[in-house]
Amino acid sequence: MRKVILDCDPGHDDAFAIMLAAQNLDLLGVTTVGGNGYLENVTRNALVVLEKIGRTDVPVYPGHAGPSTTPLVIADNVHGKSGLDGPVVTPPIRKPETKHAVDFIVETVMSTEHVTLVATGPLTNIAAAINREPKIAEKADALYIMGGGAYAGNWTPAAEFNIYVDAEAAYKVFHSGIPIYMVGVNLTRQCPVTPEFIERIRSIGNTTGVFAAELLDFFSKGGDVHLHDPCAVAWIIEPDIIKEAFLHVDIELNGTLTRGMTVTDLRFLQTDKPEADIDLTSTYKWNDPPVGSPFRGKEPNVHVGMRLNYPRFCDLVVETLEKYK
Repeated sequence: MRKVILDCDPGHDDAFAIMLAAQNLDLLGVTTVGGNGYLENVTRNALVVLEKIGRTDVPVYPGHAGPSTTPLVIADNVHGKSGLDGPVVTPPIRKPETKHAVDFIVETVMSTEHVTLVATGPLTNIAAAINREPKIAEKADALYIMGGGAYAGNWTPAAEFNIYVDAEAAYKVFHSGIPIYMVGVNLTRQCPVTPEFIERIRSIGNTTGVFAAELLDFFSKGGDVHLHDPCAVAWIIEPDIIKEAFLHVDIELNGTLTRGMTVTDLRFLQTDKPEADIDLTSTYKWNDPPVGSPFRGKEPNVHVGMRLNYPRFCDLVVETLEKYK
């Protein structure tokens, strides 16, 4: 199983990312960052989820409480006051580790072969780790991100929440040279939380299944919601579950209307069909324009998730939850 560090801000969908990673990957540790909720809350939530699924062996390292350059924006309108509203849970028995998340990330990546980083919250901790030790951009196998969007945002018309919260950190990460696999909202909007999916999870009948269904009961109370974060973990577990395009992506820092946008160069994507009309067997290719073309743009730097095998994703979630108690 691939060795991973999951940097997250639980968050209902982060909880599912933890559950997928803990069962299907070698989860070396969970690091937390201010994002969906305040750092104290998201750290507690990570401990709660791990206790619920019986993985108290996975350490949790608190990281940065928020961006260094802008005030923290949280998503309590989506995840509730606790960041994980819905299920009735008791306070976690365990305490988080005293080592800072950034120290854990740097030390682990530099001392361990083939570590993959996964970030399902703002990129504050990952950027700080790269600032601390730039060599981790070369040493880590890859960074899988739930963030951004190839076409549009969700927190603003242009920007997705995780990138918007700490756009400067995202800029640092996207310019670091680390191999990036981006699961943006253009992909995760293909992953709706339906009543049928919730009931399928509830019918598993074990403790974890009931807990997961209760999470989704609250998460979906507003209607049209999507299970964003576990898509990034699913891509590691089953690489064929997502079709990608290798494209150039940059981060907008100064736009009055577009701050935090993942500006994706789609000009040379070899397809004339909307992504929803492309069969899952299709291959996305970047057509390099002729040298000297005024529209050449920059070389691709990010593997952008474009198409999700939604039925297989649902099966993977259910199969994973069935393995827990």
